[in-house]
Amino acid sequence: MSVTPLPRLQTSLCDLVGVKYPIVQTGMGWVAGPKLVSATANAGALGILASATMDFDQLKTSIAEVKSRTTKPFGVNLRADSADVKDRIGLMIDEGIKVASFAQAPKPDLISRLKDAGVVVIPSIGAKRHAEKVLEWGVDAVLVQGGEGGGHTGAVPTSVLLPQVVDAVAGRVPVIAAGGFFDGRGLIAALAYGASGIAMGTRFLLTSDSSVPQAVKDYYISKGVLDTVVSVQVDGVPHRVLRTELVDQLESGRGKFLALPRAGINALKFRKMTGAKLRDMMREGMEMKKSMDLSYSQMVMAANTPMLLKTSLVDGKTESGVMASGQVVGIIDDLPSCADLIDRIITEANAVLADLTRS
Repeated sequence: MSVTPLPRLQTSLCDLVGVKYPIVQTGMGWVAGPKLVSATANAGALGILASATMDFDQLKTSIAEVKSRTTKPFGVNLRADSADVKDRIGLMIDEGIKVASFAQAPKPDLISRLKDAGVVVIPSIGAKRHAEKVLEWGVDAVLVQGGEGGGHTGAVPTSVLLPQVVDAVAGRVPVIAAGGFFDGRGLIAALAYGASGIAMGTRFLLTSDSSVPQAVKDYYISKGVLDTVVSVQVDGVPHRVLRTELVDQLESGRGKFLALPRAGINALKFRKMTGAKLRDMMREGMEMKKSMDLSYSQMVMAANTPMLLKTSLVDGKTESGVMASGQVVGIIDDLPSCADLIDRIITEANAVLADLTRS
C-alpha cells in the first residue's frame, strides 16, 4: 500500500518526470536491470536502466522487459562518449522513454535532439562549474553527487557541494541530490538545502528486487561506514569502492605491476561480451581520455571497471572483483523490496515534516 506524501514532497522533479515521489534509483552498471527499474517505477519513484554494460540489442530487449513490467515512467542511463550513442537515443525516442540520464554531460546537439523529442535530460555532475556549463546547454535537471557516493566520485561532501549547485542553478532546473542518502530524514535534509529530490544507488542495490547475488548483498551489509575507500588504482580515476584484499593490494602498490596488462585483458573480454568493435572501443577511449583529462595509462586502466564490477556484482566473486559502494553502506542492515523501502522513506519524511512544522 503506497503512502500519500505531504504536499511539500510533491516537488518540481515529480512534475518534470511524472513520478509520485521525489526519489531516483541510479543507473548502476550490472545492477540497474529491468527487474529493479520496474520495481522502482511501480513503487512511485524514478528507475534508471543502466545501458553502459549492454550492447544495443540488449538495451532494446531490456527496455521491452521494463515496459512489460510497468506502465510508469522510467529512464535510461547513457554514456555520452559511446560509439552508438545516437542509435541508442533514437531507440529511446522511438520507445517513448521519459528520461535520459548521463554520467558525463552530453554535447549540446544530443541534448537538443532529446529535448525536441520530449525526453527529459539529466546529467550527473560533481562541481558547481559543471552545473553552470550544462545549464547553458539546456538540460532539464542536474543530479549532483557528493563525495560520500559510490562509484566515480569527487572529494567534496554532499553537505558542501549541494548548496553550491543549488545556488548556481538558482531555481532554473530541479536539482537531485546524491551521495549519502538512504532514508526520509535525508530526503527532508536535501529539500531543505533546495534540492527537488534525492538519488540513491547503494540503498537500491541492497533491496530484494536487486539482481545482485545474495552472498554479495550479505557482504555489503557486513561492512561499516569506514569500509570503503576512494581509489584511483581500479580504473585511473577516483572510484569509491568497498575495501577488499584486492583493492588493498592495488592501493599498496603490490598490484600495480599487473594493472595495465590486466586492464588490456579485461578490455578484450568486455569487447567479446558486448560485441563492441575494436575501433569503436578505441574511439570511446580517446573520447574518455579527452573529456576526463586522463593519461594513456589511465585510459587503458578504465577498461578494468566493467569486468571487475561484473566479477562481483554478477558472478558473485567478492574476492576477485570490485564493488562500488557509498559510505552509507555502513548504515544499511536490511534488504526490503523497493515498494517497502520507498514507503518507509516517505512515511518517515512525512513524520519529520510534521515535527518541523508543529507549533
